Amino acid sequence: MTAGLAGRYATALYELAHDAGALDQVVGDLAALKAMLAGSADARHLIASPLIPRKQQGKAMAEIVAKAQIGDITRRFVGVVAGNRRLARLPEFIESFESLVARRRGELEAEVTSAVTLSQAQVNAIAGSIPGATGRKVRLVLKVDPKLVGGLRVKVGSRLVDASIAAKLSRLQLAMKGTA
Repeated sequence: MTAGLAGRYATALYELAHDAGALDQVVGDLAALKAMLAGSADARHLIASPLIPRKQQGKAMAEIVAKAQIGDITRRFVGVVAGNRRLARLPEFIESFESLVARRRGELEAEVTSAVTLSQAQVNAIAGSIPGATGRKVRLVLKVDPKLVGGLRVKVGSRLVDASIAAKLSRLQLAMKGTA
C-alpha cells in the first residue's frame, strides 16, 4: 500500500514523525492542511499550476503553513515537497500518510462514496455503525460520486456494500431483461 511516489513520501514523513514522537501532531497538521486545501480554490490552484515558479509556490505555501500554525515537521515536509516541485501531489501524499498511520495503528480504512457531500451528522452515524460490524476501529475516507444518484457505497477491506440507487437501478434492469 505504500508503493509509488506517494508511498515513499508518506513513509519518510511517518518515520520522521514517529522518531521525533510527534506522530499525533503531524496527523493533526496534515488534517488541517488537507481541509484548508479542500476549502480554498486559490490554494488548490497554487499547488496545481505548473505556471507558478517553484520559488513563488514554495514561498506562498510557507506563508500558508505559517499562518495555519502548522508544526515544524509538517512545515519542513511541505517545504521539501515544494522544493521538489511536487506540490500538485500533496493531497495524494497526505492521503497516503493517513492510510499508513491507520494501518500502523491497526485501524481499518472504510471508503464511503455518496452521491452528495454528507453532513457531519451523517458522517458521525456512519462512523458509529461501521466499527460495530467489523469489530475494529475504522478511518473513513469520504468520496463523492454524483453517478450514484443517491445512497451510499461502503468498501471496508475486500467487502463492498453498494446501497446506491445506481446499483439498484442496474439490478432492476438486469431483472427486467431476464423476464423479457
